[in-house]
Amino acid sequence: MKKLYKVSIKPHRLLLVLALVFSTHLCWSQDMNVSGKVTSGDDGMGIPGALVAVKGTTNSVATDIDGNYTISAPLNAVLQFSFIGYQSQEVTVTGNTVNVVLQEESQELNEVVIVGYGAQRKEAVTGSVVSIKGDAIREVPAPNITQALQGRLAGVEINQTSSQPGASMQIRIRGARSLTASNNPLIVLDGIPFPGSLTDISTDDIKSIDVLKDASATAIYGSRGANGVILITTNRGTLGQKAKFTYSSYYGVRNVFSDYPMMGAAKYAKLRADAGMFSNGIDESDDINTDWQDLFYRTGTVENHHFNVSGGSATGSYSFSTTYYKDEGVIPLQDYERFSLVSSLDQQIGNYVRVGFNTNNNYSITNGSTLGTYGVLSMSPLANPYNEDGSWKRTVSMPLDEQWVYSRDIMNNLGDSFLDQNKAFASYNTVYGEVKIPGVEGLKYRLNLGGNIRMSTGGTYTGEGVFSTNPDTPSIATINNSFNSNWAVENILSYDRTFGGKHTINAIALYSAQENFFNSSSISAREIPSDAFQFFNLGQAQGEVTINPANQSYQKSGLVSYMGRLMYSYDDRYMVSATFRSDASSRLAPGHQWHSYPAVSAGWNIANESFMNGLDEISLLKLRVGYGETSNQAVDPYKTLGLLSTRPYNFGGDFVTGYYVSELPNPNLGWEFSKTWNYGLDFGLFNNRLSGTLEYYVQNTNNVLLGVNLPPTAGVGSYTANIGETQNKGFELSLNGLILDNPNGVTWSAGFNLYSNKNKLTALASGQQEDEANWWFVGKPINVIYDYNRLGLWQEGDPYLDILEPGGNVGMIKVEYTGDYNEDGTPTRAIGPDDRQVLDVNPDFQGGFNTNVNYKNFDLGIVGGFQSGGILISTLYGSTGYLNMLNGRRGNVDVDYWTPENTDARYPKPGGITSGDNPKYGSTLSYFDASYVKIRTITLGYTFNQDFIKKVGIDKLRLYTTVQNAFVLYSPYHKETGLDPEPNSYGNQNAAVTDTYQSRLLTVGTNTPATRTFMLGLNLTF
Repeated sequence: MKKLYKVSIKPHRLLLVLALVFSTHLCWSQDMNVSGKVTSGDDGMGIPGALVAVKGTTNSVATDIDGNYTISAPLNAVLQFSFIGYQSQEVTVTGNTVNVVLQEESQELNEVVIVGYGAQRKEAVTGSVVSIKGDAIREVPAPNITQALQGRLAGVEINQTSSQPGASMQIRIRGARSLTASNNPLIVLDGIPFPGSLTDISTDDIKSIDVLKDASATAIYGSRGANGVILITTNRGTLGQKAKFTYSSYYGVRNVFSDYPMMGAAKYAKLRADAGMFSNGIDESDDINTDWQDLFYRTGTVENHHFNVSGGSATGSYSFSTTYYKDEGVIPLQDYERFSLVSSLDQQIGNYVRVGFNTNNNYSITNGSTLGTYGVLSMSPLANPYNEDGSWKRTVSMPLDEQWVYSRDIMNNLGDSFLDQNKAFASYNTVYGEVKIPGVEGLKYRLNLGGNIRMSTGGTYTGEGVFSTNPDTPSIATINNSFNSNWAVENILSYDRTFGGKHTINAIALYSAQENFFNSSSISAREIPSDAFQFFNLGQAQGEVTINPANQSYQKSGLVSYMGRLMYSYDDRYMVSATFRSDASSRLAPGHQWHSYPAVSAGWNIANESFMNGLDEISLLKLRVGYGETSNQAVDPYKTLGLLSTRPYNFGGDFVTGYYVSELPNPNLGWEFSKTWNYGLDFGLFNNRLSGTLEYYVQNTNNVLLGVNLPPTAGVGSYTANIGETQNKGFELSLNGLILDNPNGVTWSAGFNLYSNKNKLTALASGQQEDEANWWFVGKPINVIYDYNRLGLWQEGDPYLDILEPGGNVGMIKVEYTGDYNEDGTPTRAIGPDDRQVLDVNPDFQGGFNTNVNYKNFDLGIVGGFQSGGILISTLYGSTGYLNMLNGRRGNVDVDYWTPENTDARYPKPGGITSGDNPKYGSTLSYFDASYVKIRTITLGYTFNQDFIKKVGIDKLRLYTTVQNAFVLYSPYHKETGLDPEPNSYGNQNAAVTDTYQSRLLTVGTNTPATRTFMLGLNLTF
């Protein structure tokens, strides 16, 4: 053994060995400067802002604008290269130069999706999330996000509620679920809940929008996300990017899509003769044919200018933008104007701290929102608006009515005698600080602070005699003001780590608090001494000054929340996400303010299993299932306290104000909550040239927050309680395909989505089966019409007319009889209120489509939408609009009515049996098939050759032309009327009678007419 270990080393050789070892150690451990360039494998261009890190250390840098970098690292160290949208690489340092080419990842699989308090690769998402990028949103030049999103996202229904400039739209994610509480989704802007209006956000500033639809995805936002969550991420600067300037602009002209279809003189004179009820008024003559709409409308204009500068250093980035938008409507004195200023800053401080802020500020002016078209449409075409000398008449007289004359010239000359204006300023601000916890890789703490305010002030002034037949009608003015503030604090602890290359863990713990404050007031006055005062000094009013208590408001509410979420993924094959959240709301009763709810979802990436090897046609095949609970506390504050109303009364000869209880308190008012199951299949075929998602969901909502009506004997009108249940269920399909991939310079892509939502009311208070006053019926959808079912018109020879319609006439509206019959087959009674039926207004399905074709420098994009089934309510044709009275009293819509020579008409005999001033059952004439296919936008663009424009310092120059609201391909309503088949009003707006339909229903009324817009645009980067 001793011989085996015997070694003879001479002293000078030992010293040489030690010297070699020591020098080698120095070579291996001493840092040196390593430089190189990171380029894209797609085009060979440098990638700015790519991250270069020394593996196992906190040492990292970002590449500059050209993709170059320099970092200090020892020999044989491993450098990690990464950038969003590219496959990461690791390279061992063998010298002073390391160049890397990054290959693009599959966009479909590795697209980053914002999921709330974090992001995931799309491949790893287990909840129901749908996303759209800012560039796709801007394919539809629009003043606000909602108009740009219509028909683009499956399960996200966006409906127009007003056609006026600057109007917001109604958003429903997977349908309505609550009866009187809010059904609006939560908006989150750059990580902080957004209390403002979506009209305050310019589409030019949007980087991406992610919509969380099912409870497993929305539970992280608790009660605020009960109706879905829309996450808006704005543009930010890029690390290592030199200053980049962009300017985008468009200008367009708006024309009326189609005039409201009113009768011309010849048809109207015949109608009056057929009705036999009225003769011409003193200003009417059969040889006059006045087109009142042509005298009233103007050509509107729209323009938008957006300027942005962004960039960054190796450790920070910035972005500043300003936008000006103006929309002049086709109705005189009606317009919307907005100024926006948006900025963000992100800065790395050392290796552990990152701070930043985002601010979104805007100032808007809205004019003419109280103006409509009823006064124009109700004018007789036989009336002459001119005096003998060619001047305008002030009023015209018809058989029973005298009306003020509307024209664009008269409106434009009103000057100070009319003003309808609202000015609003909003500022939405977020500040954050983020700290990496030293010694624990992947552990971070983040503090989000949000502070928002929105103030509006405005009013109306109508001078003496304006819009009135009496020139001495006193002037009247109203002012209104509102102030809305919101603050939020979020403390977030997150842990994100991958172990062994296969186990990925993301954990989040959150504590947050927020408070909302709202105050509004309104005052009106009569007999303003001068038009110059308008509504700016009501103290000078010589008439009555009114402060109505019902028009004053004060609200303050708060929410405290705790939340935890864990997401785990194994080998990109098996994913699970679990969330638990607790919320406490000040809006609810003590003892009922806290509510906790869980959510869990799981996914299986089948395409990544070994048994799928060899099936190259399948790029993605993932099954998802999720269950979650969410809650809703979206009732006005103080509902637990009840409500007092005022009433003036005579006391000893003096008028004083008394108070009475109009709404009872409810000390047990608690949370409305929903339970949702979601099932999804994500797939990608042929290297994701065809990809899509199919989902099915069922959502049950319990303890519905509802105002319960009380009998008159109670002495109190109502109280708010947790009663009732609703259910939503439906399916969604999204498809995206790359049809042509650059053969001969042609690229063609297309997208399609289809979805259907069916909801129903499954229970009401105390076992009730119906609430007729609110049109709620157990087993029926939330939004319905309660009315007669029109079958057609009574004809000669039809049996039982004298029984079912005593005193009725041939040619009157025939509705369905639901009563009993005698043995001989005769009806047992006349048609009455018991024959009204529940009519479902909801479509069978709806969706949208888009396509883009690129050929060399040209691009063509088309965006459209469609709807099948449902009922469109057009008050123009029904009894609430007073424009289809069929008696010749006022202007009448152009309809095909019954005469002895025209018995197969849709509309009843003029002058027949009536109910009030309208044909009996005239409300049933409002209902049309709501189906349509509509091309919303067609855009043709040209991008100039970069070699040409770079000589003048321009990186990109694109010119385009766009047609908005191009045309309707199929719509029974459009075919008959020529009108846009989309609604423009709520049920209690823009009709002569506003209490017939429930306010929640959407209708086509006498609002600003729909328009078609032709635009020219420019995109410039330098």
